[in-house]
Amino acid sequence: MTTLEINDVERMTDTDAAPSEKSNAPPQREVRHEYTDTFPSLLSQLGVSLLVSTYQAGKVVSVGVAQGELTLAYHNFERAMGLAVRPDCVAVGARAQVWFLNSAADLARSIEPAGRHDACFLTRSSHFTGEIQAHELAWSGDELWLVNTAFGCLCTLDDRHSFVPRWRPPFISSLAAEDRCHLNGLAMAEGKPKYVTALAETDTRQGWRPNKVTSGCLIDVASGQTVARGFAMPHSPRVHGGRVWLLHSGAGQLVQVDPARGHVQTVTELPGYTRGLAMYDRFAFVGLSKIRETATFGGMPIADRRPELKCGVGVVDLTTGRLAAHLEFVTGVEEIFDVQVVQGVRCPALSGPYPTLDSAQPIWTVPETARTFQES
Repeated sequence: MTTLEINDVERMTDTDAAPSEKSNAPPQREVRHEYTDTFPSLLSQLGVSLLVSTYQAGKVVSVGVAQGELTLAYHNFERAMGLAVRPDCVAVGARAQVWFLNSAADLARSIEPAGRHDACFLTRSSHFTGEIQAHELAWSGDELWLVNTAFGCLCTLDDRHSFVPRWRPPFISSLAAEDRCHLNGLAMAEGKPKYVTALAETDTRQGWRPNKVTSGCLIDVASGQTVARGFAMPHSPRVHGGRVWLLHSGAGQLVQVDPARGHVQTVTELPGYTRGLAMYDRFAFVGLSKIRETATFGGMPIADRRPELKCGVGVVDLTTGRLAAHLEFVTGVEEIFDVQVVQGVRCPALSGPYPTLDSAQPIWTVPETARTFQES
């Protein structure tokens, strides 16, 4: 039996309301996490760290290892959802905008505690989209793709528009902010959108809701054809190792899909509503969430397991289908939206848009030439 390590209780600012850095800041919530002793050792073995988003708590959590110990740092982003990571930039989808955090690797070692961090990402800009319910994000070179759930399309960004629609399922007849099919997940392959998940093939305002227990589907972007059906609220499709994977969220499962035949094979069942998936090496990092007592989850297979559900990240060994390690948020966080691997980085430092709420010191950077500037 893998042992659990239990950390001290941490406190993080509750930003269910819009963040503010005024003196009347939102109240704080306590968060406590537990993890198997295999969790930090696995991250160290792979030479990676994680970014985890939770919109319920309004946080992006950086999870790394320093001197053999697991480290977690919480960063405020209003309704944080999709994450996209590349070596020079992290994109964070929030309530009405996408934030961009640029790499500042030269600062990493000097950020307190000095010597802990081997990468640094500083918030530098944001793009205001309005509340388009942006779900998953993915980089294609320098171009960022967004799953625009409100309008049922894939889109990119430019300086002139809220967003630029690039693709929508063939069953969606027009562009309207009606969440007609709850398009939510995006798989990239060879730098291009390859598959998306939706909760139903419907073309009316929130038409996905009545049959959500069985109407979820996987769609091939190039052809527009639905290649697999019958899922309960699927999320997070991925192409990895020449295979197609997704999370059968309403059943708490990681599954493998054969798009040519529409065949679905269950890899493993996990103790949570599965959403947020990062694949690296032979491992799958799966976001796990508890489910709310709402009609949204009524009839879902996972509702029968409500008392045993956990919130955190489970690490599945794809060669065996078994859980190799896990991180659990025992209090303070109840849902996970996205999980991303930061390759080649063991302990990243992030500076979000609200450093005061993060109980962190602001970081300013200026051009080198400005260091010798003196006012006359």
